[in-house]
Amino acid sequence: QGAKYRGSIHDFPGFDPNQDAEALYTAMKGFGSDKEAILDIITSRSNRQRQEVCQSYKSLYGKDLIAALKYELTGKFERLIVGLMRPPAYCDAKEIKDSISGIGTDEKCLIEILASRTNEQMHQLVAAYKDAYERDLEADIIGDTSGHFQKMLVVLLQGTREEDDVVSEDLVQQDVQDLYEAGELKWGTDEAQFIYILGNRSKQHLRLVFDEYLKTTGKPIEASIRGELSGDFEKLMLAVVKCIRSTPEYFAERLFKAMKGLGTRDNTLIRIMVSRSELDMLDIREIFRTKYEKSLYSMIKNDTSGEYKKTLLKLCGGDDDAAGQFFPEAAQVAYQMWELSAVARVELKGTVRPANDFNPDADAKALRKAMKGLGTDEDTIIDIITHRSNAQRQQIRQTFKSHFGRDLMTDLKSEISGDLARLILGLMMPPAHYDAKQLKKAMEGAGTDEKALIEILATRTNAEIRAINEAYKEDYHKSLEDALSSDTSGHFRRILISLATGNREEGGENLDQAREDAQVRPPEIADTPSGDKTSLETRFMTILCTRSYPHLRRVFQEFIKMSNYDVEHTIKKEMSGDVRDAFVAIVQSVKNKPLFFADKLYKSMKGAGTDEKTLTRIMVSRSEIDLLNIRREFIEKYDKSLHQAIEGDTSGDFLKALLALCGGED
Repeated sequence: QGAKYRGSIHDFPGFDPNQDAEALYTAMKGFGSDKEAILDIITSRSNRQRQEVCQSYKSLYGKDLIAALKYELTGKFERLIVGLMRPPAYCDAKEIKDSISGIGTDEKCLIEILASRTNEQMHQLVAAYKDAYERDLEADIIGDTSGHFQKMLVVLLQGTREEDDVVSEDLVQQDVQDLYEAGELKWGTDEAQFIYILGNRSKQHLRLVFDEYLKTTGKPIEASIRGELSGDFEKLMLAVVKCIRSTPEYFAERLFKAMKGLGTRDNTLIRIMVSRSELDMLDIREIFRTKYEKSLYSMIKNDTSGEYKKTLLKLCGGDDDAAGQFFPEAAQVAYQMWELSAVARVELKGTVRPANDFNPDADAKALRKAMKGLGTDEDTIIDIITHRSNAQRQQIRQTFKSHFGRDLMTDLKSEISGDLARLILGLMMPPAHYDAKQLKKAMEGAGTDEKALIEILATRTNAEIRAINEAYKEDYHKSLEDALSSDTSGHFRRILISLATGNREEGGENLDQAREDAQVRPPEIADTPSGDKTSLETRFMTILCTRSYPHLRRVFQEFIKMSNYDVEHTIKKEMSGDVRDAFVAIVQSVKNKPLFFADKLYKSMKGAGTDEKTLTRIMVSRSEIDLLNIRREFIEKYDKSLHQAIEGDTSGDFLKALLALCGGED
């Protein structure tokens, strides 16, 4: 079922396919059939389990279970049960075959299926259609449709939509311009441009295109589509846009329209309830309740009857009008601000990129010249080192040694000093070795810089943590874990060591587990004796230090639902000292890592004096990862640019180097 599961139907525990096959055989034996038993078994099993029941039924009785069900059942109930018994791709294939067979075409069915399926689902559909009907789906669609509607269907059918959710801002701007020129700015419409962009770009990319299109043109993309396109092609493109924005919202709307007014569009209702029951029915329910102020469950209950109704309600999985079922509005407001930015993965962008036309020989010679003779040319050093990627700087180090038989780091140390030296030398080190050095410094001498330990270990990825461990061992001939054990104590030590293993889960969310994890704070915790806070800290550590980021975001949501408090608020209230600071850092990093670093940078420069060490550490470590994102968060939160803050708080060559890393004024 995967880590992120938002379906209403789950694998049945203690599943026995032979037992189910026997029970279904008994339910259909003799006069009449026990429809209640049939629907109860079939709606309580996942599709995978239903396929096993089909196999067992054939082995035990030499009969096809679907054929037996068709014989025993009738009408809408039969269509619904048989739909549940088919593998999803074969169910889609049957719906499409029905929609293009005979006189006329059910364009709405074609649009719904082909506009909403993923690449993998599309590939499975094509294969299932071929297997079931010994025909080519693309050829059949071409034979039954025409024009731009046909072309877009064929594009979608390929299942080649880009799936990388990292977005290029330049390409977003280009696509906005191309769509604008293809429609609003053109006499007539260049439909091919709409087909290419909407049919091939990734969902995350297109969401940003839609946002930017609205800013640029002053109208939503849907308005342009309605104004420029027509007929089934227009309906298809609008469906694609809706699915890009939110597939669950698209289906919530389709379900509402299927049941509103006189009569029910049962084929649509059946198709959606069957196809989404193991994918995103919980999301559809949530959106349905928010949008239409009534639960999907109650609408089905009032609009259908008999075993057909009972089966649909089982697939629905719950009534969001019931007390405590639906998301409270207050909870939505509480996490909405950070979740949107945290979940929507825009491209993480550094401000330092590999230099074009990079020439390590020329750079090595220029640096040697800048440090040779009387005085030092700091401007040249700053200009070269802040405008090369770390990989390029390592090449310069090697080239410098090859040409001059000298160590570039040693020469730089002898020529520059103070904050500038810390910054430049930090940039010259490979990232893992730089982090290892910062951790070593944080534990050296009298006292420990707990904030530096927290900042590094709470924000690095598994791969980065493992690289730091190797670098630490290589540079200091001691394991990072041993060093942390020697220099910290209690729960704080346990948290740091847990983070330092680099074994955080990397999958998606698990809703059931998230709900269990969210119960970490019982309501009476504030009144419990201090001894119980130890177990609370242990529980928090187990969850916050090991669960994946996507899963933790879901945990934070569920926590708000259960308590109406943000988890960060609870940590600050219930805990203290370094343990509290470490947990808060993890939570903030999970919510929005660039914002976490923006806050750290702001605090390093506000008030009297500047925390140059923190400022340097973040500017060095994030310059090639997400400093551009940090800049955006900084200006949004503090109404001043990072560039301005640095300019007002530092001076001299250190200022020049920091501004070069900052990469621009927002």
